[in-house]
Amino acid sequence: MTLRRKSREFALQMLFEWDMAHQKPKQIEQHFWKQARAADSTRKFADQLFEGAVAQAAANDALVGKLSENWKFERLAAVDRNILRLAIYEFKSGTAPVKVVIDEIFLSRSPRISKRHPRRSAEEIRRLSPCRTRGGERGRG
Repeated sequence: MTLRRKSREFALQMLFEWDMAHQKPKQIEQHFWKQARAADSTRKFADQLFEGAVAQAAANDALVGKLSENWKFERLAAVDRNILRLAIYEFKSGTAPVKVVIDEIFLSRSPRISKRHPRRSAEEIRRLSPCRTRGGERGRG
């Protein structure tokens, strides 16, 4: 498993804990890394993704609520909410090309985060995405 893929999985796990426990991000990181084993570079990228997604959570939650049809953000399963938070943060921050984020998080072509966790269809994610891309360009929101 690549560094970035593993980092995304760790970030998603921390986001889920943050969503459920309502603790400060630093507390969650400290607790999480006592149990999880990873290289320093993996931990650093996972923390960056987690902290960025938390910092943008309120704005991105409102964005998803605004763009969604016939459902409310609060009614999403916790894992789905956090997958969206993580993906939108990555779309906006440009940490990876949009196609890579969609493939890593949402598509089920190989053992990725999306196979381990419930997910929305790729088409729905593309519709909700604040970042549109053409021809594989890196998208920003």
